[in-house]
Amino acid sequence: MIRKIALLILIALSLGSCVPSKKIVYFQGISDTKADSTGNANGNASNYETKLKSDDLLIIIVSAPDPMAALPFNLPVIAVPNKSLDMATASGTQQLQTYLIDNQGNIQFPIIGSIKMAGLTKAQALAQLITKLKKYINDPIVNLRISNYKVSVMGEVLHPGTFAIVSERITLPDALSMAGDMTIYGSREQVLILRDINGVKTHTYVDINSSDFINSPFYYLTQNDVVYVKPNKTKINSSVIGPNTTVIISSISLLITVIALLTR
Repeated sequence: MIRKIALLILIALSLGSCVPSKKIVYFQGISDTKADSTGNANGNASNYETKLKSDDLLIIIVSAPDPMAALPFNLPVIAVPNKSLDMATASGTQQLQTYLIDNQGNIQFPIIGSIKMAGLTKAQALAQLITKLKKYINDPIVNLRISNYKVSVMGEVLHPGTFAIVSERITLPDALSMAGDMTIYGSREQVLILRDINGVKTHTYVDINSSDFINSPFYYLTQNDVVYVKPNKTKINSSVIGPNTTVIISSISLLITVIALLTR
């Protein structure tokens, strides 16, 4: 009788530990996604470009064949003290100043004044700056970069945190990889993305088990997006009955098995 009870417990544990692959495998059905001769999925070109937003910090550097002509259009470089050194030996480092896009979507540019930037792609912003600068200098060259581009990943991932993005182009799988990927307790069907669109807070749920999400507007993340991986039912249930329940049941079943062997 004891051996039958032990066998039933072991079978129950084995069944409970089996997780269907549909719950954990990413990009299911991606082999069915067709690509054209240019490599674009389903024949649709990927034209994603980051758009500038309020609160972005921009590094803008203007140059020209005549360096002196471009000089008034560049913010002065500032010295930042090196706090890791004592005051007697601190030499400090130099740092470029940034332009803040204000709540109205504008920056204040030397000589030119207020320039609308929010809502523009990087290419559009560069074209606008060059057009305005041509009134003052010949053949201007402009470099522009978002210095505070970042995304945050929270919840059931291995290394949650906020990550600075250098390339200004990041996908949801990229962000999850930077956070060490999801734990086994992360809900793949409901990954929450919080996003600010023109000052309006929005949210959506993405199912990364399905390959369809690669065509979603949330496949590429934008600056300051927050990704939250919800816990799955297993994690939620374990928080109620205790995360060590499975270990305890396994120990009991092992003990019953030993007793059965000793008393037969």
